[in-house]
Amino acid sequence: MESLLPVLVLFILFFMNIPVAFALMGSSLFYFIFLNNSMPMEMVIQQFVTSVESFPYLAVPFFIMVGSVMNHSGISGALMDFADVLVGHTKGGLAQVNVLLSALMGGISGSANADAAMQSKILVPEMVKKGFSKPFSAAITAASSAISPVIPPGTNLILYALIANVAVGDMFLAAYMPGILMAIMLMITVHIISLKRNYTPSRDRIANVGEIFRQFIKSIWALFIPFGIIMGMRFGLFTPTEAGAIAVLFSVVIGFFVYKELKPKHIPMIFMDTVKGTGAVMSIIASAKVFGYYLTLEQIPQIITEFLMNMTDSPIVLLLVINALLLFIGMFLEGGAALVILAPLLVPAVVSFGIDPLHFGMIFIVNIMIGGLTPPFGSMMFTVCSIVNVKLEDFIKEVWPFIVALMVVLLLVTYSEGIALFTYNIFS
Repeated sequence: MESLLPVLVLFILFFMNIPVAFALMGSSLFYFIFLNNSMPMEMVIQQFVTSVESFPYLAVPFFIMVGSVMNHSGISGALMDFADVLVGHTKGGLAQVNVLLSALMGGISGSANADAAMQSKILVPEMVKKGFSKPFSAAITAASSAISPVIPPGTNLILYALIANVAVGDMFLAAYMPGILMAIMLMITVHIISLKRNYTPSRDRIANVGEIFRQFIKSIWALFIPFGIIMGMRFGLFTPTEAGAIAVLFSVVIGFFVYKELKPKHIPMIFMDTVKGTGAVMSIIASAKVFGYYLTLEQIPQIITEFLMNMTDSPIVLLLVINALLLFIGMFLEGGAALVILAPLLVPAVVSFGIDPLHFGMIFIVNIMIGGLTPPFGSMMFTVCSIVNVKLEDFIKEVWPFIVALMVVLLLVTYSEGIALFTYNIFS
């Protein structure tokens, strides 16, 4: 039991609202100072420093920068106009646009909180003007933002690929189907609620083919970014890190010379957003690597694997137990942190049961995105409520139908490998 004390310390620090990176490092230092003082502290510091000295991790700041460039370059506006042309005529038009925009943005922003913050500022005020209640507008904005990290090139996909030793390109290909399913289920839920409450469309009529085509041409540069990334990696033209750099260059050129909304004054803000985002992610990764060093020394992954194998010999039951565990932890822990802490523990266990680590990656990432919506510490929940000034209790009343919709997707992805890996199987 003594070997599990650092895990207990970790969760105590989480409940004390200590930032994730500091909580991970604090619990690791507790182990190396008080429980295993035979290990030289220089070795621990070396683990912290060398853990991020990896070329593939360069993809993280590049894709964070792409999202920031997009927010300043007019790409977001082009995508929103395209989404409005496609679904603005339906019941609950702006709510449907909200969901579709997150699906289109996912390939570029890759961050649930970034997507939630942007749409809270842009779409929620417009939805309230159109007669949507503010809590409903906040709920669908938070729920739709869960799609963004699932559709490539979300940074969580990159992190899981590196942790589970899965090709980043394979993760990108596989993730499209779960992301599309999430969008479809949320749009169905919006339609049902809009019929009951008589939420109106944002457009008077359905767009004709000419309107759709003209808006598609205007938006094609933004839509090309995720497509170009995937195709370039599949054909071996560049690595994920090089894809990130190319995506930054491409989005800057589009912002300056096509949409002409990106200005020199935006460059310092873009760099600041990138540094802040990268610092947050990489500090968690480095701290998690030190924590993982403790887990390896104490053979915690092997203990968990043996425990799960003794509990059941059924992959179906195992996945049910893991999903319940992830959903519970997701209520308290931010998705990226849950990924870097739990994936090294759970991947060996599922592989020992014959479950494809690529399939498990889809399950894991969809699951932790649902956690971002749930109280008491869902990150998207807090992001949206703070920006639009909605009470948590009002938000929770409105978000449950969307959580149920996403749970249906989670069950489909969990128990049908064919559905979970549909796009991978088609295009690989």
